[in-house]
Amino acid sequence: MLVENTQTQMRKGILEYCILCVIAKGEIYASDIIAELKKAQLLVVEGTLYPLLTRLKNNGLLSYNWVESTSGPPRKYYVLSPEGQEVLKHLDKTWQELFFAVQTSIEGRK
Repeated sequence: MLVENTQTQMRKGILEYCILCVIAKGEIYASDIIAELKKAQLLVVEGTLYPLLTRLKNNGLLSYNWVESTSGPPRKYYVLSPEGQEVLKHLDKTWQELFFAVQTSIEGRK
């Protein structure tokens, strides 16, 4: 139980960063964000993604555009705002520092 709880907390800690990284590639629809995260073996459901997208938008890190769809209602496509791009640069640096710290910590472990 403790292992699963720790694993869950670790995933939660990087999920928002990974979402920003995916959106930074270009304008993207929510289901495509889920597909990209799934390719990276981060399984996320809509019930998890949409609240995070809303929070990121409310914090000024994202904006979205409505695009007409040929197969249904208009779709909301997300894009990083200028502030989101700046925040992502800082998070990239933080990730590199954390990655180095973890790699250094586990080096030589048997």
